[in-house]
Amino acid sequence: QDLGIPAEDRLNLGGTQIAQQALVAGDIQMYPEYTGTALTEVVQLTVADVQGGATPVGSPVASPQASPVAGGGDLSQAVYDTVAASYAEQFGLVWLERSPANNTQALAVQRAFSEENGITTISQLAAVAGEYIISAPSDFPERADGQLGLVSVYGETFNEIEVLPVAPGLKYQALLDDQAQVVLAFGTDGQISGYDLVVLEDDLGLWPPYNVAPVVRQEVLDAYPEVEDAFNAVTTSLTDEILSGLNWQVDGDEKLEPSAVATTYLTDNGFIGG
Repeated sequence: QDLGIPAEDRLNLGGTQIAQQALVAGDIQMYPEYTGTALTEVVQLTVADVQGGATPVGSPVASPQASPVAGGGDLSQAVYDTVAASYAEQFGLVWLERSPANNTQALAVQRAFSEENGITTISQLAAVAGEYIISAPSDFPERADGQLGLVSVYGETFNEIEVLPVAPGLKYQALLDDQAQVVLAFGTDGQISGYDLVVLEDDLGLWPPYNVAPVVRQEVLDAYPEVEDAFNAVTTSLTDEILSGLNWQVDGDEKLEPSAVATTYLTDNGFIGG
């Protein structure tokens, strides 16, 4: 809209599958997607597939970009390159640049706990997991991306960690009340910024990266090529810290409207209104 391009919001369409169908059908022209969601839900690959250079489902030939891990490069970039190549080949859709922010599942602890115990990675927590309690949803012990995954990737000691099952809205309160020392988090949760928590490094790569990027129909870029640079500037500015801070303005004591927070950020950083 700031570029003078006619645009409207279609919010609350539903999950990835509904939005993806709408994007392919041309009912919507752009959708912000997570790389990890696109990889597992749409392209139907795993992180292990990416690391091994697997061919995406439905793709007749693997793109040379689809297996950069084999030749070096970080996992976030590898997943992005894989989904971008697959979306182009299968759907004719374009992935614009991704955010540095990674909203992946994560384990977080209070800063004092991290500093006192010298724990900054999940491997370090694994060595003493049986001594602590984790605040997490009730299905955490049975999930492949939960306790089962931690045991598989980081070792049997994660079978010994005590799980405090809580409703999603209460998981951080359990940490603040010292009922638990670890919380199952998402990388850009507002509470991480608001409570000054430390996200433990997933040093063995249990969870895929969830960087966000706009996915857009090619005809939009053909008609309005300026869209690419405008969105890339915004997306690449979003770090974990910035996005967590913005989320905290919505989820914290201020309880601001998401649209107001977004508009202020875009204006203050010169992305719109110039």
